[in-house]
Amino acid sequence: MKFFEPNPLPQPKNSLQALGRWVLESTRGAGIALCISFEALLNVFKLHRRRAEFGRQLMNAGVKCFLVTSIVAFFTGMILALQTGLALSDWNQEDLVGNIVVQTMCREMGPFMTALILAAAIGSAYAAEIGTMKVSEEISALELMSINPIEFLVMPRLLALIIMCPILTIYTDVLGTLGGMLVSETQLDVYHKVYYRIAIESLTNKEIYVGLFKALIFGFVIGTVSSYKGFSTQNGAVGVGNAARTTVVTSFLYILIIGYFMTRIFY
Repeated sequence: MKFFEPNPLPQPKNSLQALGRWVLESTRGAGIALCISFEALLNVFKLHRRRAEFGRQLMNAGVKCFLVTSIVAFFTGMILALQTGLALSDWNQEDLVGNIVVQTMCREMGPFMTALILAAAIGSAYAAEIGTMKVSEEISALELMSINPIEFLVMPRLLALIIMCPILTIYTDVLGTLGGMLVSETQLDVYHKVYYRIAIESLTNKEIYVGLFKALIFGFVIGTVSSYKGFSTQNGAVGVGNAARTTVVTSFLYILIIGYFMTRIFY
């Protein structure tokens, strides 16, 4: 692929040169990853050609992650309610636990936990699939047949993540809030109607929109990282395993960093 044409750098002779080489290679890698994703988005009007694959990727990122998302979301809400409720009980303010749980889930934990699940379950799979095609020269075969690998492989996967991450985030927010309600009523003696009323009164449109925007960005990040790692795979089966592993690690780091700065910007 034209993005991955070799551009060798001289071997570093000291630590300063090694640092400079690392910065240049990291910057080049980030630029290549963004170029891949932007080209995929520019080809979105050709989605009808890949509608069957797009539907399959929606199924993978949505329905097949439904069970694990449900468990993680429910217990995340329960943990939030239990920990905050125990702290609030020192000041006899247990009734406010609904406020904290719903805002935390919608603003931060909902998109964050959903993105981590998708990065681990779907991002690694995407990197492994594309990486296997790369080392087996299937991508080169696509290019010989005048088929754009980015349109063929990246576009349906990237769009599926961008769409499903916000949808799963809504589900995570709702289920996490219900988990918090269960703990509040059974262990904190907060009546469910009180919990519900305070949660609804404290929730604003800003929390919802910011959380969904975060989820959309996280979906784009996971798709971008997994596609780049897949296309840059080398060294056979070992390289495919490394691509899947580094996809998860890199996606986690970007999700944490971007999530912090987005929260800082909006709040």
